[in-house]
Amino acid sequence: MSTTLETTSAKQTYLAAFERLEQALVPERPAVARLRRSAIERFDQVGFPGPRHEDWKFTSLAPLLRTEFLLPPEDSEQASEAFRLLRHEGPGSTLLLANGNRPFLLSGSQSLPDGVRVLSLEQALEQCPELVEPHLGSVADFRDQPFVALNTAFWRGGAFVYVPPGKVVEGPIQLDYLVPAFNAEGPYLWYRRALIVLGRGAQATVVESFDGPPTPFATNAVTEVVLGEGARLDHYKVLEEPTVAFHLAATQVVQARDSNFSTHFIGLGGRLVRNEVRVRFDGEHAEATVNGLYQASGTQHVDNFTVIDHARAHCASHEVYKGVLDGKARGVFNGKIFVRQDAQKTDAKQTNKTLLLSDDATINTKPQLEIYADDVKCTHGATVGQLDEEQLFYLRSRGIGLEEARSLLTFAFANDVIGRIKVAPLRERLEQALLAARHLPQAGTEDQ
Repeated sequence: MSTTLETTSAKQTYLAAFERLEQALVPERPAVARLRRSAIERFDQVGFPGPRHEDWKFTSLAPLLRTEFLLPPEDSEQASEAFRLLRHEGPGSTLLLANGNRPFLLSGSQSLPDGVRVLSLEQALEQCPELVEPHLGSVADFRDQPFVALNTAFWRGGAFVYVPPGKVVEGPIQLDYLVPAFNAEGPYLWYRRALIVLGRGAQATVVESFDGPPTPFATNAVTEVVLGEGARLDHYKVLEEPTVAFHLAATQVVQARDSNFSTHFIGLGGRLVRNEVRVRFDGEHAEATVNGLYQASGTQHVDNFTVIDHARAHCASHEVYKGVLDGKARGVFNGKIFVRQDAQKTDAKQTNKTLLLSDDATINTKPQLEIYADDVKCTHGATVGQLDEEQLFYLRSRGIGLEEARSLLTFAFANDVIGRIKVAPLRERLEQALLAARHLPQAGTEDQ
């Protein structure tokens, strides 16, 4: 009963916050205002998922719902200063989002090809609404996803990336979502939104990075991706928020014929993390690669939820998710692959592997295949294990210490995913972060 009351109270808090936000917003384009109102009304109907919701069976939202979050301030000098402190991953264009409302392009960024736009969503709605409104809110379905509904109702600023037909962006476009370190009245909930649209035959690489100070806060992030016929997008998401932060995010993609999408999620932080990836094939001969790697210790909880919808024939998907759990950390993997009745000649592969470094770490894994076509090639599987004692003995017999041997074997397990990152500076930095993480004490949390 207490859980139900807690959930109901939290829902009412968010509904009241939206009413205050709606009154404070300057007049918006009618389509955006209607979208916000539809989203909050849907959230009012569905509320927060509870323990009886199958897709959230192994993840409790109680710590999140017990925390009263504030909406971030519209602007601050501290947030502006944070722009100058952000790293830059090498050649490319970087859109920096410190407080979600004031994006800037780095002055040292390379020039973009004609027609390519990297703007805030608000700027894009003013300058090129015809490129934004047909897609905003159409890919990330909030009907059965309450956190997507909340994001759709509350987002401010956001990021918009548009690559016109036939254009190729050589360097990576990086979206840095940094929570600034400034004194606050209480923990903030940051709503991050991105819309990425690639026209027919366009190509680009987008890196989304999430980071912040070692203080409590929450992130609700939604990324919508629309790929035109023959388009290609390499997408990377790097989560390095502190182990006192909540992170609930959804990346949702729709692919046209002959398009190619790859995404790599690297999770190296967060107290309670729910990372969702949903891909829908909306044309034949499309291909998707959905990979992930997460590392958790202390009492961190990381939940990866993926859905790949083979709604058209002759499409291929490849999925590899790996987890490294230490201490009392808990991991969840729920990967769903749907093969619709007309999706003949589907080729779908899914693999989930988890390495447990302590007796107290736990993993709940649930790979799923639902096949309604009869001419397909589909495989899925999951493995859970510990470090190989014979391999440890081999390394130690050659003068390598126990902790260093454990680190080397753990890195070898994880680097299978890191090694697939095509952006060299990002790959090298994450390799170093992965090695360093094996030697640093991880912060824990209390009330999971």
